[in-house]
Parts: sequence; C-alpha cells; structure tokens
Amino acid sequence: MRRASCVLVLIYAFGCAICSCAQQRLTAAEAKAYVGQQATVCGSVAGVHQATSSRGEPTFINLDKPYPNQIFTILIWGSDLPKFGNPEQTYPHKQVCVTGTITIYRDVPEIVAHDPAAIKVQ
Repeated sequence: MRRASCVLVLIYAFGCAICSCAQQRLTAAEAKAYVGQQATVCGSVAGVHQATSSRGEPTFINLDKPYPNQIFTILIWGSDLPKFGNPEQTYPHKQVCVTGTITIYRDVPEIVAHDPAAIKVQ
C-alpha cells in the first residue's frame, strides 16, 4: 500500500512539472528562444497599430519596444478583431500578458490572439 502511495505522489509531481513547463512565463525579450512552444509572454505595450489596408487587416500590439524595433508582437487578425473591441484604446501603455504558441515572423517572435481571454492586462 505504501509503495502505491509513493507512485501516485511521483506521478502527481511529474504531471505538475509538465504543466509548469507548458505554461512558462516569459519576458518579451526571452520569447525568441521559445519559438514553437506554448507560453505566456508579458511586457509593456509600446505601440498598437491596426493595418486596415493590409491583407487580413491585422492589428499589431508590440511589447517593450515600438515598431520598427519591436522585440515581440501580439497579432490579432481582422476576422477576430470584433471580439477585442478597440485594442488601440484598450492596451496602450499597459502591462499585458498573452498566452499561446510562439511563432516567428520576419525574425520577430509573436503570438496570434484569437480570443480576448488570451490577453490579460496586469
């Protein structure tokens, strides 16, 4: 019976370790080293730009440094934008965290936010 309890404790501890790795909390500067992984990236919003004349009408939320020197971007596609209200008024100069899979576009890491729940204002 004691051996079974030890095994259950080990399984629980291993499961917790896996969960904590899957939900790493990173700074915008650290994100580039975690491309392809699920993580939470946090930083200060340095700029928000809605590119209404671009294909897909993306909205870019740049963390820590503004465009063209951005080090991390939260991308909201135009098709998802109605769910977010007005990001140009909601997010500027705030501390935010975004959770999702880190990808890279033109050497800048990003997370595509499809749902407002992915972005938390701190």
